[in-house]
Amino acid sequence: MKELRIRVLVGVFLVAGILSWAGARLWNSIGSLPSVPLAAPIVLALIAVILLATALSLRARLKAQRERVPGAKGVDPMMAARAVVFGQASALVAALVAGMYGGTGAFLLEYLDVPARRDQAVYAGFSVVAGIAVIAAALFLERVCRLPEDEDDDHPGTATAA
Repeated sequence: MKELRIRVLVGVFLVAGILSWAGARLWNSIGSLPSVPLAAPIVLALIAVILLATALSLRARLKAQRERVPGAKGVDPMMAARAVVFGQASALVAALVAGMYGGTGAFLLEYLDVPARRDQAVYAGFSVVAGIAVIAAALFLERVCRLPEDEDDDHPGTATAA
């Protein structure tokens, strides 16, 4: 499984942010801009908590398994792989969503004197922060589930699996 690259996440965030900012300007010139839902940062924060809880649980179980603690519950490799895939997908979607809300929030900064727009800008800002938390938790989960052999991939002389 390929490791998630920060550059890809930053690229998705920036492209989504620019397109969202341009779309918000266009939409506002045509009519009224749709509101940023209050639930957006809450849902993103909930996903971040779930990813972090999964990572901490797997880390504790893997540590107990490595130290051969009696009665330690092992980690099913398929479950760990599914957790990593869930984390990677969550990070990509969070980068996209955070970029969209970031672009919308950047547009709304021009209208902070309007109370409704100011609230929308705050919700968008919290959504960006929560999206970054999802990305951080997903990257931590990916690091927890990394196999020890994966750390030697950059050294010459090691065999690569096909």
